[in-house]
Amino acid sequence: MASIRDKDTKPEIQVRKYLFSQRFRYRLHRHDLPGKPDIVMPGRKLVIFVNGCYWHRHSGCRLAYTPKSNIEFWNAKFDDNVQRDIKNHKDLQALGYRVIVIWECEVRSGTYKNWIIQRIMNKCQTSDNSEIT
Repeated sequence: MASIRDKDTKPEIQVRKYLFSQRFRYRLHRHDLPGKPDIVMPGRKLVIFVNGCYWHRHSGCRLAYTPKSNIEFWNAKFDDNVQRDIKNHKDLQALGYRVIVIWECEVRSGTYKNWIIQRIMNKCQTSDNSEIT
């Protein structure tokens, strides 16, 4: 598991390139924020997480399978990841940030491009701090 990357993953880089091409500017991996969000737009008080379906358990996704061996270990690990994500999102919302989650399968298929710009703009126009997935 040491070779699993936590930043600069292929899906994350694809999202960053797309946002940059759409003239959005951002900061990367702010260590002073809970969960070290992948993309931070400080002026918009917006954070974007590009989550891997496997590690963050994207419900209903074929990529979020459970290994056949050592099932108890993996289930505990996945549950910890999900609970940590929930806590980090709540902490960010308490700080006034809006949270958007883009899943790996959406990046692979390119479907995030259909909604991400609209959601960024909608999030900036509302005072609602709820999470958008």
